[in-house]
Formats: sequence, structure tokens, C-alpha cells
Amino acid sequence: MHKPQFSIAVVMQRRALQNRWADHAWEPAGVLPGYAEETASRVLREDASLSQWLHPGFTLVLHKDEAEGYYLNVSSQRPSVFVLWRMDGERGVPAEVTVSSEEAGRWMDGGHFIERVTMPPEIFAWVGEWVENNYRPQPQKRIKPRSFVHPKDRV
Repeated sequence: MHKPQFSIAVVMQRRALQNRWADHAWEPAGVLPGYAEETASRVLREDASLSQWLHPGFTLVLHKDEAEGYYLNVSSQRPSVFVLWRMDGERGVPAEVTVSSEEAGRWMDGGHFIERVTMPPEIFAWVGEWVENNYRPQPQKRIKPRSFVHPKDRV
């Protein structure tokens, strides 16, 4: 079965800090649509206060079983692309990307570094259209309050 895919690149940045415990911090700065053909990371900017690296070759893939997570993300106040990243020596590098807030939550529960970056309009339109065509909310089951359960049936 065909799964919709969208190629992106992740921009990671190292910001200079003025603090006694660390002189810099790594973080994802954003994602850029495209870059499917490129594979090598490269420096975009390098100076004393800020260093930015482009990491191409990432693909967002939409899965039916993550529809709720996509819906929650695109209907939120701040639609995001979630980036799982880790340190590789002295550099922060992205490892995975998703647009499912539920998948990102599972990654966080697993102890990974997860950062959210603003979802570009092209990705928002792509995910939004997929959600409109594929997401159907599950009806909520009404749970009987315990006070309405006969005492001999309460466990």
C-alpha cells in the first residue's frame, strides 16, 4: 500500500551561550521542504555566535495508524514538525522526523531529545489534506459512573 511521503531537510544550529556551565547549545532551527537528492550534511553558516548545518535526506511518511496524532498536530495552535536528535561527538544531528504529536510523545517517553519546529506551509497543506481525507474520530464510549453500578457488581 502506498504511504504518502514528503522529502525534507533539517537545519540544526549551535548557539553561543553566556553561562557558566555551557558555552553553546544545539537545537533544530527548522525544516525545509525538498532536498530528496542530497545526502551529505553541509554548513550553512559559521561564526562565533551561531553555526547552522543542513541535514538533507529525511522523509516524512504518513501512516493510517497515526491519523489521530496528525489531526491533533495540524489542529493545534502551533503545528509542528518534531525532530528526534542526538549528539554525535561535538555536533547535534537529527535522527528522525515526524508530524504525529503522539509519535513524538512516545519518543519523549523513551528518553530521546525531541524538539518541535514550525511546520512550513507546504507541509501543513499536505498533512491537512491527508487528515481531511483519512481521519475519522472514534466515537467516545460513555462510561457509567460507579454510583449507578449495583453494589454487588462493583469490584
